Amino acid sequence: MNPTSISADTIVEEITIDAPAARVFDAFITPSERVIWWTAPDGRFRTTHMDSDLRPGGKWEMRGTRQDGSPFTVIGEYRAVERPTLLVFTWLPDWQGDAIESLVRVEFTEAGGATRVRLTHSGLTSERSRTSHRGWPQILAQLKAYVDAR
Repeated sequence: MNPTSISADTIVEEITIDAPAARVFDAFITPSERVIWWTAPDGRFRTTHMDSDLRPGGKWEMRGTRQDGSPFTVIGEYRAVERPTLLVFTWLPDWQGDAIESLVRVEFTEAGGATRVRLTHSGLTSERSRTSHRGWPQILAQLKAYVDAR
């Protein structure tokens, strides 16, 4: 995995997964798969439910529990869905009281049977917001481990 790149309001992460782009894309967007891999192995959080209307303008919601058992929710709207190369959606978590809607862009580029996943999370306008979202390397590593195991 490439190290995190952080600018004034943006975090960029990349990882390469040894699988076709369509497989990686599907693991990222399919609710029944996402609730499996979007759970921290160290127990910090566990995703329990995801709803997804996968189309531009469609809403999505992910719910789960934190390590202390308290609930969390993240909501958003899809802005672009171009299977298997691009997914763009808004992101609004409930765990940060002053959070404002931000934007996540995920690009899936296949070459030689492997897929480079480039995630760009922009609109993180405060240091608190950027700090709150430094977990993307772990999330992408969990995606990779999930896809590699199948």
